[in-house]
Amino acid sequence: MNFLIRLFRHTLLATMVVATLAGATCPALAGQNCEPRRPSPDSMRRDLALAASVAQQLDEMARRDGTRVLLIARAGQDLGQYGLRYSHLGIAYRDDAALAGRGAWRVVHKLNQCGSSQSTLYRQGLAEFFGDGLYVHEAGVVVLKPAIAARLPEQLKDDLLLTTLHEPRYNMLAYPWSGPYQQSNQWAIETLAMLADPAVVSRATARDWLRARDYQPTTLQISSLTRLGARLSSAHISFDDHPFGRRMAGQIDTVTVDSVFAWMERSGLGEAPLRLRTLPGDRPIRRGTVDI
Repeated sequence: MNFLIRLFRHTLLATMVVATLAGATCPALAGQNCEPRRPSPDSMRRDLALAASVAQQLDEMARRDGTRVLLIARAGQDLGQYGLRYSHLGIAYRDDAALAGRGAWRVVHKLNQCGSSQSTLYRQGLAEFFGDGLYVHEAGVVVLKPAIAARLPEQLKDDLLLTTLHEPRYNMLAYPWSGPYQQSNQWAIETLAMLADPAVVSRATARDWLRARDYQPTTLQISSLTRLGARLSSAHISFDDHPFGRRMAGQIDTVTVDSVFAWMERSGLGEAPLRLRTLPGDRPIRRGTVDI
C-alpha cells in the first residue's frame, strides 16, 4: 500500500539527515529537513548494536511480564536547551507471527517527507527505527497497562486503521488542540486514543479524549525572530495554527515525547518510563544473528 512503507532492511545504509533551520534555532521535534551526512562505520555499528540490545531486552520483558505493546522513543537531536530528552515517538508491538513464528518487534510511526510539509506512516523494525542517526544511543520506552494494551497488537497490524487519524499536512510544531496540521508525536497519541476507545472516531474526539485524561503539552519559548526564520526557511514549520495571544508571547504548545511519557505514568495508562541502552559487554551484532 502506498500510504505505508513496509519493512526494509537497508535503511542503515541510506542517507541520514540532521535538522537545521537555516540559522533559526527551533527544536527539531521528529521532523526532517534534507541535509545528508554520511554515517561513520562506528555510528552505524552503535545504531545496530542498540537496536539488537533493545530487541533482546524487550523480548525478556515479553517473557517475564507479558509485554506486547509500548511507546518507544529515540533521541535523534540535542534538545537539551528545551529541557527535552527524546525527539521522536512511535508505537511498538511484538508480532509473534512474524519471521515464520520467531516473532519480532515492529514500530509504527510518522515522518514528514524530507524537508517537506507532507508526511507518511511507516512500519519498521528496530534497526530501521534507530538507524536515522542518534544523538544519544538509548531508547525510551513506556509499557502500556494491560487494560489498554490487550487488543492493540492486532489493531496495530491493520494498515488502513492506522491511517484513520493520519493528517498528511505536517507541522513539526503543530498546536495540539486545534488546527489542520499534525506532527509525528501527535499522530501517535491521537492514534493511541482511537485504539484504546471505540468512541474516538476523529481527530476532534481524540483531542477531547486526551484533554479528558489531562494530557498536557510542552510549552516551548520561541522568540518572534526565531519563528520568522523558521517559517521562511522550513516548509515543515508553521505557527498559524497556534492561538494568536500565546504565539505573540512566544509560547508555542506542542506534543513532545517527554510530555507524553510524563502523562502516561500520571494518567495510569502506562508504567514509569524506562531507558534502554546497549547492555554492557554486548558485542557488535551481525545481521542475521538477531531479528531486529
